[in-house]
Amino acid sequence: MSHRLLFVAASLLIAAHASAQRGPARDPLVREGVTVKLGEHSYAIPDGGVGGVPNVGIVVGTRGTLVIDPGMGRRNGEAVLREVAKISKNAELYVASTHFHPEHTMGYLAFPPAARYVNSTVQEAEFAELGMGMVKGFADRSALQGELLKDAQRRVADITFDRDYALDLGGVRVRFLVVGPTHTRGDTTFFVEGDNVLYAGDVVMNMSFVAANQNSSVKAWLSAFDRLEARGPKTIVPAHGPIGDGALIPGLRTIMQGVATRARELRAQGRPVDEAAMQLQREFQAKYPGWARANGVAAIARVAYIEAP
Repeated sequence: MSHRLLFVAASLLIAAHASAQRGPARDPLVREGVTVKLGEHSYAIPDGGVGGVPNVGIVVGTRGTLVIDPGMGRRNGEAVLREVAKISKNAELYVASTHFHPEHTMGYLAFPPAARYVNSTVQEAEFAELGMGMVKGFADRSALQGELLKDAQRRVADITFDRDYALDLGGVRVRFLVVGPTHTRGDTTFFVEGDNVLYAGDVVMNMSFVAANQNSSVKAWLSAFDRLEARGPKTIVPAHGPIGDGALIPGLRTIMQGVATRARELRAQGRPVDEAAMQLQREFQAKYPGWARANGVAAIARVAYIEAP
């Protein structure tokens, strides 16, 4: 069996075991009335620790408003738009996604046709290849998710860019930066200039190991940390979990470098990839107890093992 197939099979088994240990999941619904202000122009709707719900970003200028990761399906998108209406009366509306997964995209079903969807060419291609299959997988998880995604369909971007894009909302500019292949090939982060708020998607997490897959690259991830840290973020909004500060980046860099170093050591000793990955998961779980996505250690270890010279 190839490294790629071994990676996928092992990751799915670990994720299923972790899900069973957590017990029944809460409904993946964006909460209303909890929006927090992070800067003069920057807001977030916290996920409340609920799986399948992103931290939704909202950036408000004098002319336009940007929504980042609008939730899973039309119902959640409608909740997001009600929150937007409380803080912005702008007619000019934009929507974007940190990556192509359904809880980060499908809320755009609720957005009016005049709202402009901005997306990278990388993420557009990734959704075209994998997006609707991912939607089906999410819809099959529960009756509610099936209901949320019943009318899901791809929305083709109105504005596309390659790796970097600047959106002027009037009095504030948001820089879009594609940093994948990390969690996905098209991972995109959003930096609000002046507010120094970074909407980091699944690239920078808080008290959580990163979620890698067979397309990930440790080199790309470490490069992403460097590029994002250079912008000097004061507040970091991860895709899921608690909002944090700029210290999240050096902390995750240290962990990822440690995993990569140990993976190379174990490979040099001739240890099989799965054995090395599970040993590293045990080691780093013990070092960082209570962190979410424990299976992320094994996943990134596999990537580092395969990338090792």
